[in-house]
Amino acid sequence: MAASGGELERLIDELPPGAGELVFTHPNWAPDRASSYERLEFLGDSVLELAVASALYERHPDFSEGRLTKVRAQAVSRASCAVVASELELGRRLRARGELLEGDDAASLSHNRRILGAVLEAALGALFLEHGFEAIRGAVVGAFDGRIEEALTSPLDHKTALQEALGKLGRRAAYTVLDVNGPAHDRFFVCAVEIDGVQAGTGRGRAKKEAEQEAAYEALTGLDAGA
Repeated sequence: MAASGGELERLIDELPPGAGELVFTHPNWAPDRASSYERLEFLGDSVLELAVASALYERHPDFSEGRLTKVRAQAVSRASCAVVASELELGRRLRARGELLEGDDAASLSHNRRILGAVLEAALGALFLEHGFEAIRGAVVGAFDGRIEEALTSPLDHKTALQEALGKLGRRAAYTVLDVNGPAHDRFFVCAVEIDGVQAGTGRGRAKKEAEQEAAYEALTGLDAGA
């Protein structure tokens, strides 16, 4: 595990039993949606965005709003969350919880990068409720420092990567907006990408392009798994 995530790992280890169990309960294993990690995931998503946004704002006073937004989007993307979740070995904990509950597909879900990202965000939500934002901000940023640095030095473009991968196979991708929520100044988009008319990935973000990038990443993951 990356040393930078040590403090966050400790905080997750020390969560009260009830909160810790909820973090690692997949919706398929719960009697109802509220008894799974989904609500905590919703909260943790905002905690992560604020932690990384505040770090970028403080570290890079010369960055424009547009550049700050792009770097943050990549640093907190589901792909980045999955990397950090793997470093923290959250998949192992998810699988153990699933086996305890005799849940379906515990082994496969514990390796699903989208699920791992969701579990990480749920953990951040639980930590926020337990300690408050200021007490955990440093640990969150520390765990994501590698993702922030990568976003600063190696901007990713999953849409282009998907287009190139599909081009070699003679296939095509098309993007659609599934949902738009929030007022005009604070939109939240859910987008999907279809490959040859079949939905291959979904993504979410505060900008349409951000949601499309996440959808493209999920589609790429599917292509890799099927290779």
